Amino acid sequence: MEFKELLEKRSAESWEKYIPTLSIDCVIFSFHETALQVLTVKMKDQNFWGLPGGYVKKDENVDDAAIRILMDRTGTENIYLQQFYTFGNLKRSESAFQEYDDALWHKQRFISIGYYALAEHSKVKLVVDEYSTVVEWKSIEDLPLFMMDHRTIFDKALVTLREQLNNHPIGYNLLPEKFTMPELQKLYEAILGKKLNRGNFYRKILRYDILTKLDESRKGGAHKAPDLYSFDLEKYNSALKEGLKGSW
Repeated sequence: MEFKELLEKRSAESWEKYIPTLSIDCVIFSFHETALQVLTVKMKDQNFWGLPGGYVKKDENVDDAAIRILMDRTGTENIYLQQFYTFGNLKRSESAFQEYDDALWHKQRFISIGYYALAEHSKVKLVVDEYSTVVEWKSIEDLPLFMMDHRTIFDKALVTLREQLNNHPIGYNLLPEKFTMPELQKLYEAILGKKLNRGNFYRKILRYDILTKLDESRKGGAHKAPDLYSFDLEKYNSALKEGLKGSW
């Protein structure tokens, strides 16, 4: 079924099922191969890409709708989720459907609640739905052409992620359970978009006393195997309540 035909078919169902004029857009971040990545969706029969999103059912809480949308797209509910902004500019979505009848559900003016999510890469199962042909991770350094205002939504999510680095469990949710200090530094560099001094970073992180050094190391490679660490979740959460001191 072609994209236009599919939208027209689902329009009447959407009017019955969902709250009018309210939508959700999710910026799902992951960290893989030393790069910060975001989940993108290529729409059926279209040349543009979008962020995962959806609508709020009439009998559903907004946060529950966001969890459902994440589950539908990633195959898991166990993802850190944070509401970060509301997007409501004129013609932010309806202009993309100019060739459609004005009664089409998708052509209405939508106010979108933005959520960012943090996913551990290995635990995500990407799901293609009937509206899309491709779902894949893209490095934030190599993003595709986004539909509607989705680039604006992504940019705001990234700014929020950087602002909340010192008081939200971002590292805990993006790294595997065991990681090396260089991997932790590369994560911070990927989020901040800049290089950090190795010695200063190590000293600052260790001073926070939020890591547990494990009695094992990462095997393989020509150099000395680096030590493995994990987050001490109790100390980490306690430190986050006060905020990790200092800028990066």
